Amino acid sequence: MSEQTLLEVKNLEVSYQAGGKKVCAVNGVNLSLKKGETLGLVGETGAGKTTIAKAILRILPQPQGSVNAGEVWVDGEDLLKMPEGKMRKIRGKKISMIFQDPMTSLNPIRSVGDQISEAIRLHEKLPKSEVQKWAVDMLEQVGIPGARYSDYPHQFSGGMKQRVVIAMALACHPELLLADEPTTALDVTIQAQVLDMMNHLKEEYGTSVVMITHDLGVIAEMCQTVAVIYAGEVIEYGTARDIFNHPTHPYTIGLFGSLIVLDEDVERLSPIPGLMPDPTDLPKGCKFAPRCPTCEERCQRAAPEAVEIGEGHLVKCFRAKDGE
Repeated sequence: MSEQTLLEVKNLEVSYQAGGKKVCAVNGVNLSLKKGETLGLVGETGAGKTTIAKAILRILPQPQGSVNAGEVWVDGEDLLKMPEGKMRKIRGKKISMIFQDPMTSLNPIRSVGDQISEAIRLHEKLPKSEVQKWAVDMLEQVGIPGARYSDYPHQFSGGMKQRVVIAMALACHPELLLADEPTTALDVTIQAQVLDMMNHLKEEYGTSVVMITHDLGVIAEMCQTVAVIYAGEVIEYGTARDIFNHPTHPYTIGLFGSLIVLDEDVERLSPIPGLMPDPTDLPKGCKFAPRCPTCEERCQRAAPEAVEIGEGHLVKCFRAKDGE
């Protein structure tokens, strides 16, 4: 790892046991995130994005989920080899996570202030009055009056709950924030406000972010680097400029083709046909082959290796290797 790299994921493999079958959720993922930057993980539901984040934080459901191979390096330490006691000190302090649904991320029988204070009490040796003052300050930083410290989750709207969840995640000023679709449950206006707020807090604390989303608009707003995830694999990886200006993998091209473009007059969008493959029975060759409009016989026989088509722009596709 270079001094500028905060997170490096190498050959990560994660599976679940469900109904007596092995679910191959993450299959050899490699990622890298520089300090102070935002990495976007984009792909359809079920692609394995959330599983990657949970594996990094080591909060996979037990005993169903397991990391079968790989390394997760943060500041020169492999988190997957770290004792659980040391890992507990890192969760919430050095690495924190915003979970997907604000409606279920908060405890309904505890005040929001108490829930924010919990992380501070665990990681900072401060008197109770200072902890409460810190929690009030965090509420105000996300746009909620400090006077609402003693209010309960049911007294907040969906957008306000999401702000509370963000305040909880950022309470101890983590170096790395894993944001799992933090705006999915919000309307467009509130979504824009939350993204602006996250950008502001990220810059204030110098936090690095892994942004998980299926929304390419969020990627364009927030991310410097993008990893396109399909069936548990990174099938295209590069800067946001590379991905938006030169999408190369047929799946990435399909994602952009299914978006509404306001300055183009088209009768119908171009959705990607078919469904994500069954993770208990993945295709032998390229995972996208059954849905790919340019599929060839070789795509069904063997899985393509990642090829670099530009500086740092990697694509898993035979046609990219051929220069097509």
